[in-house]
Amino acid sequence: MIVTLTPNPSVDRAFDLAALEVGEVNRASAVHVDAGGKGLNVSRALAANGVASLAVLPLGGSDGDLLIRLLEPTGVAIRAVRVPGETRSNVTLQAASGVTTKVNAPGPVLDTAAVAELFAAVAEAAGPGDVVVAAGSLPCGSTEGCVAGLGEVDHPYAGLGEVDDLYADLGEVNNLYATLGEVVRARGAWLVLDSSGPAFATAVAAGGLALVKPNDEELGAVGRALPTVGDVVRAAREIVAAGTDRVLVSLGSHGALLVTGSDSWWAGGPPLVPASTVGAGDATLAGFLAGSGGSLEGADDAECLRTAVAWGRAAVLLPGTAVPTPDLIDIGAVRIVCDPDPTAAIMGL
Repeated sequence: MIVTLTPNPSVDRAFDLAALEVGEVNRASAVHVDAGGKGLNVSRALAANGVASLAVLPLGGSDGDLLIRLLEPTGVAIRAVRVPGETRSNVTLQAASGVTTKVNAPGPVLDTAAVAELFAAVAEAAGPGDVVVAAGSLPCGSTEGCVAGLGEVDHPYAGLGEVDDLYADLGEVNNLYATLGEVVRARGAWLVLDSSGPAFATAVAAGGLALVKPNDEELGAVGRALPTVGDVVRAAREIVAAGTDRVLVSLGSHGALLVTGSDSWWAGGPPLVPASTVGAGDATLAGFLAGSGGSLEGADDAECLRTAVAWGRAAVLLPGTAVPTPDLIDIGAVRIVCDPDPTAAIMGL
């Protein structure tokens, strides 16, 4: 079973433009409206390829209702937690050249009870060997996020044993994903994380993660440039040394690197002209999980990476945050290199 948690889902509106003229009136040739948010995008991509998952997410206001309607034809099973405020709406401007401009709204504030209910929904759904994907930013429009009223609260953890008291650890919002990791591990499940900023760093420092999926820019937040394969591998191994099993680094048009404590692999394919890069990283992560059969224990890492890159490549050819279906995914076009040359430039891959 794969469970996804999206703390800050969205209604994604994408506008196709011949070219973006800043400061001028721009007329779109087409508009695409999709349910969005990184974890939700993972569930949508899995569902489009016949892989079951449960999407846990907070929803509020009219856009929250719209998001549910957008999900109805996708086959994604959801567990929605109702919250005050309005689910955010994000805007993407897609120029014909392939350049994408994105504006993300902050999203509603999550209060203590809402976070507790989200945690409980994950804990109730996940069991031994299951995979929980926690993905995306935290609400309130900052990397750190914003959770109101942290402290003691009545919460629906009854009967869940040792996880009952973990919510008290959320004294700082940056502990949200780290505390979720404790909940997931207490259930015997694996936590996969795709986020950035302090919340991501705190979870990585806490350790116990099965997989993290930064892109090269997010990985570069270690404070130094990462121009070569060796630079990326060394930065990824710092995360592994802190207690993460695998680091999947998406490199945009240059493919992806998968790094463990002992091995590394690169995967990529022929150049593509993207329609939209929004959500491609989420499709990449979904492909990795699909390649593992939904359980990371004993997974063939190289083949999971090949599947991941094939899904990501298919996603960039689609408008908006549309997800690829099996007929669009070309695994045969993806090349795998084991222990790639550490001196190779990322830009040359």
